Amino acid sequence: MGKNIFKKYALAALTMSTYLVLEGRFAEKRKWWWFPYNVRPNVLAELPLIFGPFFIGSIWILKYTFGKFKLYFLVNLIIDSLFTYIGMDLFKKVGYVSLVRLTKFQLSVVFLIKTFLLYGSQLLYGSLSNHFKKN
Repeated sequence: MGKNIFKKYALAALTMSTYLVLEGRFAEKRKWWWFPYNVRPNVLAELPLIFGPFFIGSIWILKYTFGKFKLYFLVNLIIDSLFTYIGMDLFKKVGYVSLVRLTKFQLSVVFLIKTFLLYGSQLLYGSLSNHFKKN
C-alpha cells in the first residue's frame, strides 16, 4: 500500500471507524443486530470487523477510486451488498452475529450512508491538507 497512501487516506478511515464504534453502541441499545458474546465486557464484538477489514478496505477503496465517485459508489455498493446478503448469512451460520430489528435492506441503507460519509470525510481532509500545504 505504501506509507504515503496510508497517510493520505487513514484519517478518513479512522474517522469512519470511530463513527462505527459509536454506531455499534447505538445499534446495541436499539438491538439492530446481536453478537452472542463479547470479547470482553464493555467491548464491542464488532471491533475486529471495524479495525480489520473495514479500516483497511476503506483505505484500499479510496486509493483506487477516490476522485472517481461513480466507480467509488459502484465498488462500495458491490462490497456492501456482498457483506449484507452473503456475509451476514455466513456470520449467522457460524454464530458470530445476526440481525434482530434491522432487515437486510435497512442494513444496506446504513451502509449507503457510511459510503457518503467516508467519501465526504476524505474530501474534507484532502481539501484541508491542500489548504495547509499552500500556506
